[in-house]
Order: sequence, then C-alpha cells, then structure tokens
Amino acid sequence: MQKREREVHPLLAKEVESAAAIVANGGVILYPTDTVWGIGCDATNAAAVAKVFEIKQRAESKSLILLAADMDMVCRYVRQIPEIAIDLVEVNDKPMTIIYPGAMGLAEGVVAEDGSVGIRIPDNDFCRMLIRRIRRPLVSTSANISGEATPKRFEEISSAVKESVNHIVDPRLDKSTHKASQIIKVGLKGEIEILRK
Repeated sequence: MQKREREVHPLLAKEVESAAAIVANGGVILYPTDTVWGIGCDATNAAAVAKVFEIKQRAESKSLILLAADMDMVCRYVRQIPEIAIDLVEVNDKPMTIIYPGAMGLAEGVVAEDGSVGIRIPDNDFCRMLIRRIRRPLVSTSANISGEATPKRFEEISSAVKESVNHIVDPRLDKSTHKASQIIKVGLKGEIEILRK
C-alpha cells in the first residue's frame, strides 16, 4: 500500500511560496521559528545579510545563527562535521544550535571571526519547507533591535522591526516554544562547550 503524503495546509503552502520568493530575491523576512520570531534572509547573500545587521542596528563583527533543513545541508557549509555533533543532533529533544568550526560558502557576516558558524535544524514545518524551497541556509536572528529584549511573541516585536522587513509571515503559523535555543560549541577533537543552556 502506497504511503500517502501528508497534506500541507493552504496557509502554510502560501506563506512558504511568498517568503521563498522574497528571500530568493535578496529580501528580508520576519518569521516564526521553532524558538522565537526571527529576522531572516539567504545566508549566502552578503547584501541581504548586511540588511539584517542594519535592521538590528548591530555590529557586523557579531555572527548570526543559521537554520538548515537537515545534516546534509549542514555538510555543504561546514568543512568537516565533528562526530560529536552528529551524536548531539541524534539525541537532541529540544531546540539546539551547534557552533561548527570551518564554515564555508556563506556570506561573510554570518561567520564568526574564528571561522565558525552556528546552525540549528529547526523542528518547524514552515522553516524546513522554506529552507528546502530556497535550497540554502536561512539566517535566524532574534526579531529585535540589538540591545533590546528578545520578543518571544509576535505582539512583542517593535513596529521599527516590522516596518524594516520585506515580508512578515502570517502569525497564525507561529508554533514556537517562545524560548531561545541552547547553544553548544563543538570542536574537531570532540570538545564541547555549552554557551547557553
């Protein structure tokens, strides 16, 4: 018996289509993730990444977290995946951003000074569908001006941020935990450093 594909809700399909068109053209979106609302763009587009820094009024020396659809996509943007990272992803049961050494093929602004990059595989239908559609990692930085509190819900996002983006994803798609992800830095020799629990 053939396995039926899960039906995609029309609103979800429409929003993925709209957001993908904006991101593919170098635009910036405001969207719900698996954790909190994020400001996002194509992580390989330097001009789009610069727009994100401008919206956040944040120094470009600070790197940005990215979202990837799966480990196959992570492998395309990290020179060598530490084995410990694969183990962490397999046993993970809550949102987790891993900082990998040796980023490649990404816009300069998303990579830290030491060449590392933070990537999360979100447990969120909208994010995964959008990332698969654009076939590139998506920038995911909190939807606030740098230095201000991180908004956990759409209503808490400032009008300045809302007016600065090219597209706002329908808030009805918000299925987030309203909590920031844990952040774990890994090294090629199996080193682990917990930066945020």
